[in-house]
This record gives sequence, C-alpha cells and structure tokens, in this order.
Amino acid sequence: QNAQVRGFYDFYLPRDEIWIYNMETGRWKKSRTEGDVPPSMSGSCAVCVDRVVYLFGGHHARGNTNKFYMLNSRCPDKVLQWVRVECQGVPPSSKDKLGVWVYRNKLIFFGGYGYFPEGKQRGTFEFDETSFWNSGLPRGWNDHVHILDLETFTWSQPITTGKTPSPRAAHACATVGNRGFVFGGRYRDSRMNDFYYLDLDTWEWNEILTQGSCPVGRSWHSLTPISSDHLFLFGGFTTDKQPLSDAWIYCISKNEWVQFEHNYPDKPRLWHTACASEEGEVIVFGGCANNLLAHSKA
Repeated sequence: QNAQVRGFYDFYLPRDEIWIYNMETGRWKKSRTEGDVPPSMSGSCAVCVDRVVYLFGGHHARGNTNKFYMLNSRCPDKVLQWVRVECQGVPPSSKDKLGVWVYRNKLIFFGGYGYFPEGKQRGTFEFDETSFWNSGLPRGWNDHVHILDLETFTWSQPITTGKTPSPRAAHACATVGNRGFVFGGRYRDSRMNDFYYLDLDTWEWNEILTQGSCPVGRSWHSLTPISSDHLFLFGGFTTDKQPLSDAWIYCISKNEWVQFEHNYPDKPRLWHTACASEEGEVIVFGGCANNLLAHSKA
C-alpha cells in the first residue's frame, strides 16, 4: 500500500516475483527472485533478449530512476537472480514511460518522462510546468535516443538526422528489420497519432505519412510486430481521456493502416503489455480498462 490517490489506494505488487506464461499450455508459473531485486516500480522499460530480461528506469516511491538490471531466466537454479549492472558511459536521465528497440545486440531507448538530465545529452527536453507544483524535482518529456551495447554494457548516444519526433512519453515502439518504429504518445496536453521510424543503421529519422483511415491519437497503447511486413496496434488512451479498444494493422510495404475487427470492442485497454508468439498470435496482458485519471478505481 503506497499512497491514497483520489479516494482509493494503489499498490505496488511484490517486487521479488516473476510470472512466466507458457503459450503452449496456457499456464502461468510464479518464480521467486533474489539478488539485486529492483524496487517496486511502474512505467519501467523491460525487454527479453535470448531469455535474459533487461529492465531500465521506472518510477518508484522515491521518484524516477535510471538504474539498469538484468535477470537470466535460463538459470538452472530454482531461484532466479537479479543483477544490477553498473554500465559504462553517460546513462540516460531518470525517467519512465519510455520505449525500446532491440537491434544487433543493442538496446536502443527513446523518449520518456522524468528528470532533467544531469549531464549533457543530445536531444530536446521540455519541462512539464505542472510538475513544478508537486513535491520533488520537476519533470518533463524528452526525445533522447540512447544505445546500450549488451556486449560491453556501455551507454552512448548516436547523432541522428532527419525529422525528429517531438518529445513524448507513453508511446509505443516496435522493431522490424533495421527500423525502429514509434507511434503516438503524450506530449503536454496532446496524445498524438504521428508515426515515425528510425533507421538503426544510419540513425536517420523518417516520418511516415499514410493515406486513408488511421488510428486516432493515443498514449499507453501497444505496437507489436506480427510479421516482417506488419505491425499490430491495440488500445490506448485519447486526449479527451477515453480508453480505447480498437485494433489496427499497419502494412509496411503498402504504407497503409487497416482497422482490425475483433470480438471484444466493449473491452478497452490501456497501459497494458503485448507480445507476439512465433505463430503471429498477439498476447495482451494487464493494464487498465477505464480512465485511470478519473475519480474511480482503474
């Protein structure tokens, strides 16, 4: 139990638990963890590469963090071990609600919401004026790109070219080939529907302009690769604070969005997680089903 928010209590879940879902059997398994267990957080950025879980950033009871952790799920021990990694180079600022791409044994992080960088960083940071009235350090949005080499655990920043997306948080990222796609997210009072990709070889930004119908602006949605030519977008939260249940498929070769009809239009979802199986199935887990900023429990 952490704090009372608008008349109800929110809870951080036990930080030493890891849940593993078997897509073939449809069963969950709970595993205990030890070691450098991260604090209970929300808005962290996690990704699994070759069955190793990497975790960066997030927001906990004392504010934002920029610490980096890893957990090897291939470990034969019954109790999995968290390791806090002391990386080299200049790390990203402390933040949450950022995105990540995986490419050639590198993690590439983009955007987020958090504290002003302590050191010099390439990119733009925009303060959130409303955060000056809250306790703690003021926070804001950024458009920073940071690379973490998984062989040397060294941070670096590329020199990007092209049309850079505005600072944002709670956007959705997906990797297809050498392209890091990003859709939407929140910047100030706007939840956007702009669409970009970053060439992960040349570091050139490209805005994607499509014809015809397309998803409305949103944050807290998911964007999942389902083939070498398609992305699946689901759910989110609009500028007028409406939770969404719509789904869209983007075809890379045709450069078009097609709305995907499904059986659960009455079950909106935001701040969920999603991933694809090898067969192209998209698994959606958790999240909120209503306006989490309202006075009712989300």
